[in-house]
Amino acid sequence: MSEATATRRRKLSVKTKLLFASGALQEAVVTAGAIVTVLFYNQVLGISPALAGTAFLIASIVDAISDPLIGAVSDRFRSRWGRRHPFMFASALPIAVSFYFLYQPVDGLSETGYFIWLVVFLVFLRLSQTFYLIPHDALGAELTDDYEERSSVFGYNSVVQQLLSLFTAMILVVVVFPSTPEYDNGLLNESGYFVLSAVGSVTIVFSVLVCSFGTLNQLPYLHDFEISKKFSFPNYFGQLAALLGNVSYLSACLSLLTIYAGLGILGIVATYAYIYVYELSSEAMFWAGAAKVPGVLVALPLLAFLSKRMDKKHILIMATLTTCILISLPHHLKMLDIFPANDSPFILFALFVPLLLGYMIFPVSAIIIDSQLVDVADQHELNTGERSEGVIFSVRSFGIKATSGVGGLLGGFGLEFIGFPENAEVGGLAEETLTGLLFLNGPLYLIMYLLAVVFMTMYQIDKKTHQDILAELEAKRAYSAGWRSLVRESENRNV
Repeated sequence: MSEATATRRRKLSVKTKLLFASGALQEAVVTAGAIVTVLFYNQVLGISPALAGTAFLIASIVDAISDPLIGAVSDRFRSRWGRRHPFMFASALPIAVSFYFLYQPVDGLSETGYFIWLVVFLVFLRLSQTFYLIPHDALGAELTDDYEERSSVFGYNSVVQQLLSLFTAMILVVVVFPSTPEYDNGLLNESGYFVLSAVGSVTIVFSVLVCSFGTLNQLPYLHDFEISKKFSFPNYFGQLAALLGNVSYLSACLSLLTIYAGLGILGIVATYAYIYVYELSSEAMFWAGAAKVPGVLVALPLLAFLSKRMDKKHILIMATLTTCILISLPHHLKMLDIFPANDSPFILFALFVPLLLGYMIFPVSAIIIDSQLVDVADQHELNTGERSEGVIFSVRSFGIKATSGVGGLLGGFGLEFIGFPENAEVGGLAEETLTGLLFLNGPLYLIMYLLAVVFMTMYQIDKKTHQDILAELEAKRAYSAGWRSLVRESENRNV
């Protein structure tokens, strides 16, 4: 094995993996905010759920255009700080500013005015995130070529992101939005949104800068190849066409987007269900986050155990099926009227134990899909000669934002469809409205995850296939490096 090959297949230190994952705090803050965005604009500011859903639709359309475009530009960008880091540094302030103003609109606007405000700052926030998320994920794909180490790199990132998201969400409901005599559930208290926006924006800047500065020392280990072409739209569309013709890429993309969209719907409508169906206080909702923590902690050792016995595709299918059945179970039981009453001492146990069990394995799904995308990047390079991590990982950026984007769209229109009223009172909703909330949390969520499983069956790269791809790639890279060296020597002699 050549020295270059050994370097590319290197193991990374825990410190490097944690610094790469430190930017997940930014994602955690934005994700925590997404939990309350529709609730804030609908129940606090008074715009209809359909208008809120339309705002997320507009933002998602912008994402669909901007995400792969930014990925392609970063793939062909050259600077003394590499291809990815300049974009990451540039994103810190715009993400923070847009996050702050998203939750601090001007007082006294009409419903149309609040809708326009939501659209402008939601689009600004998600576009700013694009400049961080895609280069960051592409950077992770370049850190090592080792098949299992890649899962570890993105495993650390996924575990840290989910842990921080859970703790941020728990702080949100207990510290930022506590129950008060005026508000049985503090999420309806407008004053808490200033704390969310101010503290969140400062935290975002800190997170992005720690990750960006902390990974600068990895520049010498990234892919060293000459960028022969500058960015052009014909080449960009050619890259997209090649990727869309790759069955494994389509499988990973469709699986990821469906899972994250389902997660986004649940993130919005579960909040409504906890408040209006199960009549929980802010403090009781704390346990929804706490129930997910053990699963995040066991994700990496569980993945290591499963990886030695199963291919990535089969792990992903098993994890997704287990997750969706368990997480939707309480809502199905409530619809069948075989669930504890709201005043029962067992309601928190019945509601959150299935959530705990489901999240014991859910983090594995996110880690596996990230690892699959890196394997696709190798296959794409072998087929086309292009190293396009930015374009490939644009789907992950879009997926993360689809958690709030598509989730907000479908959740908003779902709330409109079931006739959820503005300024709703706990205990005062019609039975059919409560049943509609349960349908969104149970059957709809389950159907989306079963659809994701269908997409997962299309994936074609197993461990042996990837080893063959990597062997061919290493031979091609060695040949190209030798040829470039001969050309440079010839040029030097002529000079």
